[in-house]
Amino acid sequence: MAETFPFPDDLLQVQQRLHEAHAAYAALCRALPWSVEPLPGWPGAKHPHTGEVIGGREPSPGYTSEQAAEEARLWALIRELSVQVCTHPYWDSLDKGPALVDARTRLKHHPKARPDAAGPAEVA
Repeated sequence: MAETFPFPDDLLQVQQRLHEAHAAYAALCRALPWSVEPLPGWPGAKHPHTGEVIGGREPSPGYTSEQAAEEARLWALIRELSVQVCTHPYWDSLDKGPALVDARTRLKHHPKARPDAAGPAEVA
């Protein structure tokens, strides 16, 4: 039988916020231009057998100052929340070794630590 861990509520909340910050960061990165700085694109190559043009990129306008600031803010938030999870006093109550690794893994998948556990939340 798998061991259950009595995670404190504050640790579950920080893990939930970390999941939300990761999701917000991934969504932002999908919407950003492919290059931080403005760069020219390049043409694709014509496939010798099919004639299909593969590869290549359109020019990148680079990030706006608002996009760069939001990317930096979210990345800093991810780092801050990661440190809070990793240094939480709860981990000192567990023996070092496989049980600790199992507990950290279970925290990431705990139902109360999922991004949607408390409904939609804004990552602030």
